[in-house]
Amino acid sequence: MRTEFPLLGSIHAPSQLAGFSGSQLLQLADEVRQRIVEVVSRNGGHLAPSLGTVELTLALLATFDLDKDKLIWDVGHQSYAFKLLTGRADRFHTLRTLGGLSGFPRISESPYDHFGVGHSSTSISAALGMALARDLAGLRHHVIAVIGDGALTAGEAFEGLNLAGHMGKRLIVVLNDNEMSISSNVGALSRFLSSALSRRWVRQARKDVLEFLRAVPRIGQKLALYAMRGELSFKSFFTPGMLFEAFRFAYIGPVDGHNTGELKHHLRMAASVEDGPVLLHVRTRKGKGYAPAEANPTHYHGVGLFTPETGLPVSGTSGVPTFTDVFGKTLLRLAEQDERIIAVTAAMPEGTGTDLFKQRFPERFVDTGICEQHAVTFAAGLASRGYRPVVAIYSTFLQRAYDQIVHDVCLQNLPVTFCLDRAGLVGEDGATHHGAFDMAYLRHIPNMRILAPRNEDMLRHCLATALASDAPCAVRYPRGSGHGVPLNGAARILPSGAGEILLDGSGVAVIAVGNRAHPALDAAFFVERESGFRPLVFDPVWLKPLPERELTDMASRFDKLLIVEEGVLAGGFSSSVLEFLNDRGLLKRLSVKRIGLPDSFVEHGTQPELREMFGLDGGSIAGAIAALAKKRDLAEA
Repeated sequence: MRTEFPLLGSIHAPSQLAGFSGSQLLQLADEVRQRIVEVVSRNGGHLAPSLGTVELTLALLATFDLDKDKLIWDVGHQSYAFKLLTGRADRFHTLRTLGGLSGFPRISESPYDHFGVGHSSTSISAALGMALARDLAGLRHHVIAVIGDGALTAGEAFEGLNLAGHMGKRLIVVLNDNEMSISSNVGALSRFLSSALSRRWVRQARKDVLEFLRAVPRIGQKLALYAMRGELSFKSFFTPGMLFEAFRFAYIGPVDGHNTGELKHHLRMAASVEDGPVLLHVRTRKGKGYAPAEANPTHYHGVGLFTPETGLPVSGTSGVPTFTDVFGKTLLRLAEQDERIIAVTAAMPEGTGTDLFKQRFPERFVDTGICEQHAVTFAAGLASRGYRPVVAIYSTFLQRAYDQIVHDVCLQNLPVTFCLDRAGLVGEDGATHHGAFDMAYLRHIPNMRILAPRNEDMLRHCLATALASDAPCAVRYPRGSGHGVPLNGAARILPSGAGEILLDGSGVAVIAVGNRAHPALDAAFFVERESGFRPLVFDPVWLKPLPERELTDMASRFDKLLIVEEGVLAGGFSSSVLEFLNDRGLLKRLSVKRIGLPDSFVEHGTQPELREMFGLDGGSIAGAIAALAKKRDLAEA
C-alpha cells in the first residue's frame, strides 16, 4: 500500500481495528474513501453506497470479532470498505476485473465473506438461518445482517423479519437508512427513547408491570391494555421503531451513521440484547465524503469510469445510443399512441430507461420498489382489466418472479410485456448479474412468446410487436450500445414465428440469436475473404414460437449448422432447435455445433473479454464456421 495510506496499509486483519482510537478511525475513514474513489474511477463499480457505509464498516469491525461473529451484507453494493479491511487491500486494484476481486461478497473469496450476495433482500433470512445453526451447535457468537432501506422494501426482507420475531433468536439487524421517510423523526429525544426502551432491564420491568396489572381483579386486562396503548402512542409519536417492534424486534436508533463513536456505543448495546432479535437503525448519506457522489447519489450508485478530481465520466463513448435508451424512447412513443400502456419497474427507472416515461406519464408509471414478484402480479392485474403493462426488469432480477410469470401471467394468458434489459453477459458485475438464464427459464412456459432483437432498430419493432400481442411476450436485449444502425420510420409489427436471412450462402448455416447476429455477419464475411465460401447467416428473431419454416428449409439445404446464443446452452434456444429438428426427423443428417454459455456460473470481466472466452465474439464465430466447413471437407474426402 502506498505511503499516502499508512493506516490502511498497516491493516492485515479486521481484529486490529478494536485497538484504534477515535482519531485513528477518522483518518482510516478518509484513507478508505480515497482508495475506493481511486479504484472505482478506473474500474467502475458501486461507488455511492460504499462511500456511505465507511464509518459503519469501521464500527462493525471495531466492535465485533469477525473471526467468530458472522457479518452478512445485503446486496453487497456497500461492501468495498469491508473488502479493504478484511485482508484484500493489496488486491483491491483488481476489483471487478477478469480474475480479480468480485464487486460483491462471495464465500470463495474470503473467510470473512460468510454469504454470497448480489441480489437484494436476502441478508435477514440468511442471517436467521445462521443464528439457528449457531444455537443448534451450542455456540455463542453474534450474527449481524446489514440491510439498506431500499432492500427492506422487498417481501423477502419482511418475511425474514416476521420469522425472526416469531423464533425469538438472538440476531442483530443493522438498517442502513439513507432515504427512508421512516427515519424523519431523528433527534436526541428519539434516540434516547428508543435506546432506553431497548435496554434489558426496561423490557423486564415492562413485563413485570403488565403482569401486575393483569393480576388486578376484574379490571386487570383492561388496565394492561390501556397501558400498552399508551406506550404504543407515546413511543410511535417520538420514534420510528414501532414498525420493527411489531415484528418483535428490540429497536435502537436512529443513530448517526457517520459517527464511529456513537455507532460503536449502539452496536455494543445491540450486542447486549440476549433475549431476542434487535434492529439498529443507522442514518447514512450515500456518496459521503466525495462531493460529486453526494450531489448525485443515483448517478454514482453504479458508475463507469470517471475522473476522480472532477467526477466527470471518461470520454471515449461512441455516441451510439444504448439498447436501454432506444427502448425508453420507443416505449414513450408507443404510449403516446396507446393510453392502455402502463410502465412498471422494480426500483430501477433510470437503469431500465423508464425514467422518461415517468416524466411524461407519471400517472401511468409505477415503481414497485425492489419487489419483482409483486411487480409481475400487479401487471397481471392491470392486463386482466384491458391495459397493456410493460414490466421492465433486468433479466437476472426477473428470475425472482418466476412463479408469478407462470401462475399469474401465462396460466391466464394475459398480455403482459416483459422487457428484459441486460440479457446475456453484463460484464463486471459478474455471476449474480449476467442475464444467462432467461431463454431457458421462459421458453418452456405455455403461452409465453419471446423476441430477441439483433440491434436497436429491431428492438423498436419487437417492442411494438409484443405490445400488439394478446398473449404474454418477452423481449430480451443486451447491456450497452447498439450497432449504430439507422432508426428509420415507425415501429412495425413483425410476422409471428418468422426469422430473417441476413446473408444467403452455402456450406454452413449460422443461426445467431439477438445481439450475436452482427458478430456472426462479420464472421461470415471474414470466412468468405479467407476461405472462398460464404456461409448463410440467419436471425431467428422469434425464440418462441420458433421460425419453423426457415429451420426446416435450412435442415434440407445444409448438413452443417452453427447455433450462437448469449445464454446458457442447457435448455436455451439451441436446445429448442435441436428438439424441433429431432421431432421432425431432420436431425440425423445434420452436424450441429452450439456456441453459448456453459453449465457453470460465469465470473466477472469486461463483455469483450467474456465473449472471447466463451467463443461468442466475431473472431471465434469465424473459427467455428471454418472448423465446421473443414469437417465437411474431410468427410467428403
